[in-house]
Amino acid sequence: MTEDAAALQDRIESWLSVQMPMIDSHGGTSAVREVDPEAGLVVIELGGACSGCGISQTTEQTLDEELTTQFDAIQEVSVQYVGDDAGGWSVEQPETYMGIDRTEGGRGGTGKSRPMSDFF
Repeated sequence: MTEDAAALQDRIESWLSVQMPMIDSHGGTSAVREVDPEAGLVVIELGGACSGCGISQTTEQTLDEELTTQFDAIQEVSVQYVGDDAGGWSVEQPETYMGIDRTEGGRGGTGKSRPMSDFF
């Protein structure tokens, strides 16, 4: 018995909100735009800060790996991006999230550390 598209879409939407909270917390948006259980396809739309984010490819890979693993009906994940008027981070977003400076991409610095002298 195949799951109908509406039920599968609801399950994937719920999964996104629970398993991928960093999308929303970083100013991005996510939505399931299309589900075709017969073809095994789901189309995920990412917007907001996602459309210019340096780690969006990692998010794409994670979505592909996790959705094809978690949902038997899904064999292919397509990710589409939509822009927003803000051009990235919303002005309401905090400058840091959990102590990580958003302008540094979560690296916590400018990438110019000297491990042998900085840490020993």
